[in-house]
Parts: sequence; structure tokens; C-alpha cells
Amino acid sequence: MRRVIPPHALGPPPAPGSADPLVGDLRRAGLLPLLVLHYVAQEPSYGSRLMDRIAELTDGALLVNPNTMYPLLRTLEGQGLLEGAWEHPERRSRRFYSITPTGEAERARLASELGPRLDRIARSIEALRGEVLG
Repeated sequence: MRRVIPPHALGPPPAPGSADPLVGDLRRAGLLPLLVLHYVAQEPSYGSRLMDRIAELTDGALLVNPNTMYPLLRTLEGQGLLEGAWEHPERRSRRFYSITPTGEAERARLASELGPRLDRIARSIEALRGEVLG
């Protein structure tokens, strides 16, 4: 006799962007720096806008909070990958970040490193959908 486990017995689903093993693996592999570098390569941007764009792109699967984003931006700036400038230098306002040539090289490196992982995850999800959902 086959035992069926009801969904409620498995517990609640993980909160978006937190315990998801796929997102967690991609985060550790450099997904957040890649996304930040990608977006600031398109146009200068600031922290809260970057958090919104990442949430929009991933449909909420990857949520970035300020305690993660702002230290990341300072780190990327300290490494010379980004340049930051205050919107209004005379007072603290939004800090806009632009990518540097070194940041462009790092973005390309991260993209080539993460590309195969993203492809593997996409294939796995499609295989699961096909098998389970028909």
C-alpha cells in the first residue's frame, strides 16, 4: 500500500528568498553581485531600486533586504567594481552606483560561472514539470 503524505504534513513552504535550496545555492555562487553589476551596467542605480528590480525579476523568489544590499554595495565599491555618488552631495540622499571597467570584467566572469548552473536548474525544473505535471 502506497502512503500519501498530505501537503500540510510537510510544513509551510519556505519564505520567499530564504530557505529555498536553489536560490540559496545561487546566492552562494555570486548571484547577488552578478545581478547588481548587471543592473548598474544598464544604468546607474541605488540600493532600494536594485532590491525592487531583483524582486520583480524573480517574482519574489529572491528577496534582498537592506541589511544585505547596502553592505554588498559598499563591498563592491571598496573592491573597485562600482563607483558611488550621492544624488545631492551636500546632504545624504540616494547613492547612485555605476559600474567600473573592473566591474564589467567581474560581471562577465560571474555570468560565465553562473550560466551553466542556471541552465542546469532550468533543465531540472522543466524535467520535474514534465514528469509531475504532464
